[in-house]
Amino acid sequence: MKESAVKPIYNITPFTLLDYPDKSACILWFAGCNMRCLYCYNPEIVLGKGTISYQKAITFLQSRQNLLDAVVFSGGECLLHKDIIALIYEVNKMGFLVKVDTNGSKPEVIQKLIEKGLIDYVALDFKAMPSTFENITQSNLFLPFEKSLHLLLNSDISFEVRTTVHSDLINEKELELMIDYLETNSYRGDYYIQHFINDVVTLEKLGYSSKKLDAASFSTKNIKVHLRG
Repeated sequence: MKESAVKPIYNITPFTLLDYPDKSACILWFAGCNMRCLYCYNPEIVLGKGTISYQKAITFLQSRQNLLDAVVFSGGECLLHKDIIALIYEVNKMGFLVKVDTNGSKPEVIQKLIEKGLIDYVALDFKAMPSTFENITQSNLFLPFEKSLHLLLNSDISFEVRTTVHSDLINEKELELMIDYLETNSYRGDYYIQHFINDVVTLEKLGYSSKKLDAASFSTKNIKVHLRG
């Protein structure tokens, strides 16, 4: 890829054992997002500008070949960026596994990545049901999310679904509806509930979120609920 004045990447986490299941990885954090989730704890990434070009990221990754298993594309929303498919292609060509963290708002990009065989794992954010989606995300992007979910369900790509829960925004009844929705859409496997982290800077100032969820009580025959945080 040619060097460009455009710098879409906000920061790089050079090493993690937590973000790609059972693999060593680094994380490319992409600036900008097309949602404004009230509980977002990366406001500096969502609202900020990138500092790292694609070429600089590739140079970094070349120094990590044979040292890391995978590269995680995160953000913000990484799939918004121009030439993201070309960058993922370069990363794939270097021998890294590729994981994409996405809000599901760019199904056309996900479809191309699946068709080209460029991704190995996806973490798909399930923000909320349609009735509360717009309030929580400040966007009207539920239908693109739904399309992305169906694309992944009909592919051979390994993926997980995850939801961040603030008790003032998603209550237990709402969470049950979300699990029913996943079941109805034939999702099978792990569903990760991420507790809102209290006392951190978020996009909107929210009150204290209680942590009273019992994972076992939400799990079903087809969906195993895990709590994070």
